[in-house]
Amino acid sequence: MATVIPFDRTFDPPYGVVERLGPGLRRIVARNPGPFTFRGTATFIVGEGDVAVIDPGPDLAGHIPALLDGLGNEKVSHILVTHTHLDHSPAAAELKARTGAPTYGYGPHGSGPGGIETGGDPDFIPDVRIGHGDAIEGKDWRLEALHTPGHTSNHLAFAWPERSILFPGDLVMGWSTSVISPPDGHMGDYLESLRKVLGRDEETYWPTHGGPIRDPKPFVEAFIAHRRDREEEILACLRDGIETISDMVPVIYADVPPAVHGAAARSLLAALIYLVETGQVQTDGLPDEESAYFL
Repeated sequence: MATVIPFDRTFDPPYGVVERLGPGLRRIVARNPGPFTFRGTATFIVGEGDVAVIDPGPDLAGHIPALLDGLGNEKVSHILVTHTHLDHSPAAAELKARTGAPTYGYGPHGSGPGGIETGGDPDFIPDVRIGHGDAIEGKDWRLEALHTPGHTSNHLAFAWPERSILFPGDLVMGWSTSVISPPDGHMGDYLESLRKVLGRDEETYWPTHGGPIRDPKPFVEAFIAHRRDREEEILACLRDGIETISDMVPVIYADVPPAVHGAAARSLLAALIYLVETGQVQTDGLPDEESAYFL
């Protein structure tokens, strides 16, 4: 039986409005809904007075002005980026220009033989590079950076230990699984990152897309089990003589709209590469980025 992930797709936020979620925590959602962003990108505000902004969002007219209007006379002291996809990092440039706050991130977007993947932000380079375990501190708040690669090689999550909160970016979302797209995305890294957060004690996750996850451990366990299910489905296809990703997608993702089959193919590619790396599948050679549909 396939693993059931308890997705919650009831999230329906107002756009362009700074909402208070709890003491020292606010959010504004960009109006960029879509098949991979759900209702839009959530930009989080941590602290009061002097604040950190997590994931400024896409290059979307009006988003940063609405954020700053909502803050009034408060000062943005830190700009934190979970990773460099076009729905997360581009607005950092406008926010920095308007506030003078430095940007923090793991590093620029990773590149493969064909350069930076479609959807990657080629322009973001953090002013301050941070890695696993690094602390970012402001007035009355302290965040811990967790390197959580897999969705991208430079993906970070941010823990707020005092509040038992994790900002997981796109590592764990409450409405959908994440796309793992080689060469920058890597399934083995993604699974290890899930295990990394599973070993922690945060009680609430605030993903960049969708609503909060209030009981994260069973949720993360289901994500790991779901990826094992996908591996078994791939192995079953191979046993049945289905040997190309283009033929596997309609079988394995029969219940997924065709509009996202391209992304599904990327995740299948990542899973196949992982199966080869772990010795469960043999192939004459791994496919390159340009031949994503073929084994």
